[in-house]
Amino acid sequence: MVKLSNSPIIKVCGMRDADNIRQVEALGIDWMGFIFWPKSSRYVAEVPSYLPTKCKRVGVFVDASIGDVMTIAEQFQLDFIQLHGQESPSYITQLRSHFSHLSPIKIIKAFNIATADDFESTKLYEDYVDYFLFDTKGKSVGGNGEKFDWSVLSAYTGKTPYLLSGGISPTDADQLHVQCSMFHGPCVGIDLNSRFESSPGYKNVELLKAFIKELNI
Repeated sequence: MVKLSNSPIIKVCGMRDADNIRQVEALGIDWMGFIFWPKSSRYVAEVPSYLPTKCKRVGVFVDASIGDVMTIAEQFQLDFIQLHGQESPSYITQLRSHFSHLSPIKIIKAFNIATADDFESTKLYEDYVDYFLFDTKGKSVGGNGEKFDWSVLSAYTGKTPYLLSGGISPTDADQLHVQCSMFHGPCVGIDLNSRFESSPGYKNVELLKAFIKELNI
């Protein structure tokens, strides 16, 4: 599938099945996420027999030790580290220093959003990460599968580009175009997960294919 020049970054997260990874990669997505938090129903306990080669690999961590992140990043040859816990700017500085001898790796910091006030916490991280990810505030650290009120995104005034996450479904393409102004602003992409699954960790390829086609028109 050919992506248009103004198309958003499309990240599909929560992958772990080798055949499903191949199928989803073939759709032409940009980033693929692997969750390394043991409490997740999509936890990747071992390296799949196939990993993507045409899209970027994103490792999702929750308050993991730097040593564990390093080990997994090298094992999976990650392009991005996504931090979904209480990781501080100091932690991120240390993490970057440990990766200085390797190929440059980019960092995404996730924030759980419910109201405009929740954007205040992003200000501490402006100069430390490459992207933010805005997810829905809920009982779980991530993967609640529900949307927050996207109208609060207009209150975000930071300079760090972000990806929108949290309950995006196959019927949301039109709303995303309106809400995110065709992705010509700080919102540069979307994160897709549970609403496109047949079961935890296994994506419905036809749902994804139809959604991506509609989103890129």
